[in-house]
Amino acid sequence: MRLSISEITTVTQSFEDDLDAYRAAGADGIGIWEMKLAEDSLERFYASGLGAAAAIPAVPSILPLPLMEGPADPAERVEAICAGIRRLAPFGPECVLFLTGPGDDRSTILDGIRAIAAEGAAQRVPVALEAIQPEFAHLWSVVDSLDSAAALIDEAGAGVGLMYDSWHLWREPVAAIERHRDRIRGVHLADWREPTRNTNDRVLPGDGVVEFGPILEALDWGGFYDLEIFSDAELPDSLWKEDPRELARRGLEALRRAVSTASA
Repeated sequence: MRLSISEITTVTQSFEDDLDAYRAAGADGIGIWEMKLAEDSLERFYASGLGAAAAIPAVPSILPLPLMEGPADPAERVEAICAGIRRLAPFGPECVLFLTGPGDDRSTILDGIRAIAAEGAAQRVPVALEAIQPEFAHLWSVVDSLDSAAALIDEAGAGVGLMYDSWHLWREPVAAIERHRDRIRGVHLADWREPTRNTNDRVLPGDGVVEFGPILEALDWGGFYDLEIFSDAELPDSLWKEDPRELARRGLEALRRAVSTASA
């Protein structure tokens, strides 16, 4: 059981502060966000003793995202993702994940997937496509299930894996998880608030409605269980309003309970 925290969870902290907070909380790894990296981050990372879970490039999608800034031109976005892969590869992440973005330009998406796969192969780092749960998929992606993500990758004929995120895919049938288990390259865990108020409204494992036992059993995952919390600071009781170090501590405890209970 290896536990990590994705840096978006403590969004206001620096990379250096995240390393310190996650080590203090007892984490084994860190989910690196390129947007937080500084010139000395690689040296600090290796000195920390932490491993690297799934990494996220500064520009995370092929097509533009309504809720995030970035280039409008998909070709520029794909090159930014490829540059992110090159920058993140020295950290040795389990994978670099990416999204399609929303839109109807399927040929551009397919070409982008192929280019990203080629860069991942060149840098010897796995790349993984993340599916977004159906309620908010229109803001992020054209794929909203493991099946649809796998089908898109197969259509592209590209060497791309899948990212499993419990907040997005907790409603997936166990059979779908088992069907695609060998293609999964990274695992994000968070719980689903009921009711959920917007696309950035996650809660810690155990504080929502997700039953993690069957999911984790189906995943049979040997890598990092990476806590990833988006929590709109404008909403009441947002986790992003908490002290980041305390959130890292509480988050890791919740993650450990969820994984330990499921493994019992």
